Amino acid sequence: MNAMLETPELPAVFDGVKLAAVAAVLYVIVRCLNLKSPTAPPDLYFQDSGLSRFLLKSCPLLTKEYIPPLIWGKSGHIQTALYGKMGRVRSPHPYGHRKFITMSDGATSTFDLFEPLAEHCVGDDVTMVICPGIANHSEKQYIRTFVDYAQKNGYRCAVLNHLGALPNIELTSPRMFTYGCTWEFGAMVNYIKKTYPLTQLVVVGFSLGGNIVCKYLGETQTNQDKVLCCVSVCQGYSALRAQKTFMQWDQCRRFYNFLMADNMKKIILSHRQALFGDHVKKPQSLEDTDLSRLYTATSLMQIDDNVMRKFHGYNSLKEYYEEESCMRYLHRISVPLMLVNAADDPLVHESLLTIPKSLSEKRENVMFVLPLHGGHLGFFEGSVLFPEPLTWMDKLVVEYADAICQWECNKSQCSDTEQVEADLE
Repeated sequence: MNAMLETPELPAVFDGVKLAAVAAVLYVIVRCLNLKSPTAPPDLYFQDSGLSRFLLKSCPLLTKEYIPPLIWGKSGHIQTALYGKMGRVRSPHPYGHRKFITMSDGATSTFDLFEPLAEHCVGDDVTMVICPGIANHSEKQYIRTFVDYAQKNGYRCAVLNHLGALPNIELTSPRMFTYGCTWEFGAMVNYIKKTYPLTQLVVVGFSLGGNIVCKYLGETQTNQDKVLCCVSVCQGYSALRAQKTFMQWDQCRRFYNFLMADNMKKIILSHRQALFGDHVKKPQSLEDTDLSRLYTATSLMQIDDNVMRKFHGYNSLKEYYEEESCMRYLHRISVPLMLVNAADDPLVHESLLTIPKSLSEKRENVMFVLPLHGGHLGFFEGSVLFPEPLTWMDKLVVEYADAICQWECNKSQCSDTEQVEADLE
């Protein structure tokens, strides 16, 4: 009799277990997708000045909420994974011309040139000189999307193809792109200045490209000639500081490190003959044993130590990272500079963000923009599930460039007016 009374309770127990399991799964989904995180305008770090007030008025994206896709857009990992795997959705195919430049060491640098498709907002000739992320080039979808949008807003675009990154372009010297080498980018900029003597430049760098463009501008004051402004998106500022965080499993950085190292190994090995062949005059410090170490490398730091630093003759990884990071050059940049990072970028540890924050407190020309979401070069927008072709990042860079062009145009008009009044007196 007691057994007959107890049996009906068993289904209720099982239902409770099922309910608990569903609740646990939902909890994990909410945590992983970060669904409880609010949407908000980006945090801005800048000094109060005429320029910063003008930018806040002229760039609505700086003060509006950045709203990522509802279901997955608040996860920095998913934003990063989507950027890494598919780049962008419905990416256009802008038409450009490939240019070749022979460097002094025999290397063949290439970049793609795209002419504007509309008149610029201030009627000037303005060229965006663009440096992509690690091992990237003009054919990457996120670059194509950005270039197409910039062209339609009246900008000529020149996009550097990192040395060795294009699969159909062979290396012509025992050297490929490195973390902070500005030679190829500088050659592209000089070509643009000579070919279009009346053009003004907007310098744009994504991820590793952000490090290169900031280092380039800070190396000499003449590198800033004809430059209206610079935008850096999702860079880490100091490889020396970043190497410690990149070996940590927090936010899966060690896993990302492994994936990027694996991709770098494939690129280097695809140029094995040009870099390590018997007929090649290799750097003295580059030995055959370094090739065997490359096969077993599981991090970017191991690759940099065994191969990349030796292209430029650095004695140690520490020296290489110190000299090639833009951190020591940022304070020399005098043109307007916008630094953009996402707070949930799994590749850039939050400790690295003290660098742009500190710089923006000391320099009137610097604005640091830090949205809550976006991941690494993601910044997708959309309503619920499917992202839009254009990202918040694409629109922000062009909006900022437009504002700077207008600022310079206003300054020029004011100077002309003052000159006329002085002549009348």
